[in-house]
Amino acid sequence: MHQLDSADTSFPDTVSDIKIGYIGGGSHGWAHTLINDLLQCEDLAGHVALYDVDYAAAEQNATLGNDLSAREDAMGDWTFDAYEALEDALEGADFVICSIQDPPEETFVHDIDVPKEYDIYQPVADTCGPGGAVRSLRAIPQYREIAAAVREQCPDAWVLNYTNPMTVCTRALYEEYPDINAIGLCHEVFHIQILLAELAEKYIDEAEDVAGSEIDVNVKGINHFTWIDEATWYGHDVFQYLDDELEVRKPLPSSETGDLEDADYWINHHEIAFDLYDTFGLLGAAGDRHLVEFVPWYLDIDEPAEIQRWGFRLTPSSARVSDSDDGPAKMDTYLADPEEFEFTQSGEEAVDIMRALVGLEALKTNVNHPNVGQIPDLPDGAVVESNVLITGAGVKPITAGELPREIRNMVTTAVHNQETLVEAGFAGDLDLAFEAFLNEPLVTISREDAQDLFAELIEIEREYFDEYDLENAAVLEN
Repeated sequence: MHQLDSADTSFPDTVSDIKIGYIGGGSHGWAHTLINDLLQCEDLAGHVALYDVDYAAAEQNATLGNDLSAREDAMGDWTFDAYEALEDALEGADFVICSIQDPPEETFVHDIDVPKEYDIYQPVADTCGPGGAVRSLRAIPQYREIAAAVREQCPDAWVLNYTNPMTVCTRALYEEYPDINAIGLCHEVFHIQILLAELAEKYIDEAEDVAGSEIDVNVKGINHFTWIDEATWYGHDVFQYLDDELEVRKPLPSSETGDLEDADYWINHHEIAFDLYDTFGLLGAAGDRHLVEFVPWYLDIDEPAEIQRWGFRLTPSSARVSDSDDGPAKMDTYLADPEEFEFTQSGEEAVDIMRALVGLEALKTNVNHPNVGQIPDLPDGAVVESNVLITGAGVKPITAGELPREIRNMVTTAVHNQETLVEAGFAGDLDLAFEAFLNEPLVTISREDAQDLFAELIEIEREYFDEYDLENAAVLEN
């Protein structure tokens, strides 16, 4: 969000010999982004240890990283290696990056399609709702293993988590290893800052070519259900122009059923965010596809095309599986000719955060971090999303203030569901997990149907639940 000048002149100019343990290092997406960003950073250097359950994919990324590092236009001095064992990848690491994914063909398809048979529609299904709840239960054992490995191999490392469900994964790290240093990182607020930058250009005479990073926002809530109640651009109040923009955008919703049938699946017009502002007075600070999953009324539809009235589409499971992934083809191209890889400005903050934590340059941004009072009306210890100041001394949450009562009611429901899922995941208790599942706002069906849906999802994905007491789970009984 903002780089901050530091008065401490003892900060180093460069830091070398850094070790990054990257869990999910076989990725064709975010791993390439990290390689891109590290090789454009002149004041950090070191080694990246790539670990993935698909070792061959991690080896490919190691080869790519080293090939790109040899290019003349690569400014960063980094080496890359693949590791077959998680413990070896994390041994002595200064930073650990988590960016892992469930096998999409075996999970996302069920998480999205099975609830549709019960007339429950989810645009994303990775944070809350039926899909998000079951995904959380699958993720918790994996994150317990990660936290345990950090405790044994690099107890003082900073863990940067990108994996969804962001809140549950980050919370599980702390539950397993309370002394861990971990934060969760998400892009959604950045997109809202870009929207607010456009409003600054539109309503402030002297504002031209405003970057999203120039908009200072006060962030409060939980991941994907985050809220903004202040926004400024170099002292100019941008938040005040939301009323003017709302009037321009009305009526909401502005489209008709089926209007976006040929549009991109990821289209977003921020109509839900503005409607939430119109209703509750704070701007929803995530994409509409995420925001609607925390409230029941927008997705009370008879068929998927109806949601297009609100300016976005439901994402079908077919768009979330590897058949639609062009990553392998790109990888083949890059390995054949590393010059085909184009260095870009990614907009990601992982490298900036690492630079801040080693003392190079302080950074103010928003992250997911346990609540230590930054949002005083949400439970202590729950992972919340708010602004922090990151320096060589660590991550210091900045007070965000309380939420309006009705927003707090909605957010608190999600917090308690997430806490229940973590408790259930650590106990291996599917009956307790069902209590959270039943309390999800999108589960608006009968209790009997909800139990059938939950049991069906668990049964289909049974191989991923070997850490749970399947035999004694009453919820699975017919």
